[in-house]
Amino acid sequence: MNFDHPVLDRRSAPASGAQIRSIFSQLKPAAGETRHIALIGTYAPRKCGIATFGTDVFEKLAEFHPNIRVDIYALDDPKAPLDYQGIAGTIAYDDPAAYARAARQINESGVDAVWLQHEYGIFGGPEGEMVCDFVDRLAAPLILTPHTVLTDPSEVRYGILDHLVRRSSRIMTMSRFSRDLLAEKYHAPHEILQLIPHGAPDRPFGRSEAFKERMGLAGKNVLMTFGLLGPGKGLERVIEALPAIVAKHSDTVYRIVGATHPTLVARDGEAYREELQDCAERLGVADHIEWVNRFVETDELLDQLEACDIYVTPYFNLQQSTSGTLSYAVALGKAVVSTPYLHAKELLAGDAGVLIDPDSAPAIAGAVTALLDDRSELLALQRRAYAMGRQTIWPRFADGAAALIETAVAPAGHIAPITATPGLADVFAMSDHTGMFQHAIGVVADRRHGYCLHGAEKRQARLLTASASSFAATGGLEG
Repeated sequence: MNFDHPVLDRRSAPASGAQIRSIFSQLKPAAGETRHIALIGTYAPRKCGIATFGTDVFEKLAEFHPNIRVDIYALDDPKAPLDYQGIAGTIAYDDPAAYARAARQINESGVDAVWLQHEYGIFGGPEGEMVCDFVDRLAAPLILTPHTVLTDPSEVRYGILDHLVRRSSRIMTMSRFSRDLLAEKYHAPHEILQLIPHGAPDRPFGRSEAFKERMGLAGKNVLMTFGLLGPGKGLERVIEALPAIVAKHSDTVYRIVGATHPTLVARDGEAYREELQDCAERLGVADHIEWVNRFVETDELLDQLEACDIYVTPYFNLQQSTSGTLSYAVALGKAVVSTPYLHAKELLAGDAGVLIDPDSAPAIAGAVTALLDDRSELLALQRRAYAMGRQTIWPRFADGAAALIETAVAPAGHIAPITATPGLADVFAMSDHTGMFQHAIGVVADRRHGYCLHGAEKRQARLLTASASSFAATGGLEG
């Protein structure tokens, strides 16, 4: 470190009128100081929602807040390793030693905070419990984003999230429901909870006809659902609704965009997709469905969304608290027809979308047909959605994330005057009635390693041990 300051140069007296300051003032952080965080979770090129979100966080902070340096630590499967680019390291998700090494690397890097993306299925151990020991090894303040907050969790799942909540300095949620549930059920302090809605792209409104023409869909009414296919998506109900929709609007096409979930493919192959295709054939609507059976990168996904008129999320799971694609669709000004899962109820409030009964093909058919019948209402709904989406565009998300990081960072230590008398508060914090602990994890004493012993105390301990052994061997004192 180079202190180019007159007070340090003893070869000459300071110039007349020069300001002489303490060298300790050089240690204070400058305005606009760069922050340094570690981001933990899955990451591109892995194909899952958490990986997409983590990648978005990294890219949007770099774009809108370049003063925040982000080190990525990607959870990886050693049986099927991926080729990551530009990351700080990987963590074998099922290896406790890998978590320990990563924690040491993060601590040694001197980050200001660690931001953990939590989902039960991405960490190792029963229900992902390896994450608990991992966070206990981290020295920097912990920011937690729990992507699933359950109202009725198993005992193990409750214990994991409860541990993470107690360990966190700040908790970010993307829905009011999750925020309130964390406070009520998991006893998270209100002052550490922060709501930041899922980020979304900022694109111009009203370009669907141009994108339809580009994709060969000119003159069509385009419905769309996107995501990794699985039985919980409710796509069969939309297919069952199509006969009633095309009976009134024969130029309607339903686009199902996305690959089948990898876990489902590994277990059952493409059986679920084939069931959906068989259903379409039986109902006579196969020609009104377009399948895009592959994982779609974000830019292409946005183009696909721009080409649709109505975005449908018929999910069965009404506890789903976050849907990135729903956020995207609303921000792009798409009319949304959705079952009332948690995120949809919050994001579509104020007539920004149409909520329907769950698990109901007639409800889907009625809502879609009503919008296609009334073009003025369809356009008005799209405009309301676009207006709602302005609150969640990426610049706003990045601003919220930067503020979250800043509040989590530990305040700079106060530089005491050179004449100050040292106190014993820190000594007491690292001690109990027996003595001072040998080690700590961050600022928390680690009792597993016992107590500090100075050389003299060690000699006394050895002497006492030897005396005790001699006493035991002789059967007691002689004489």
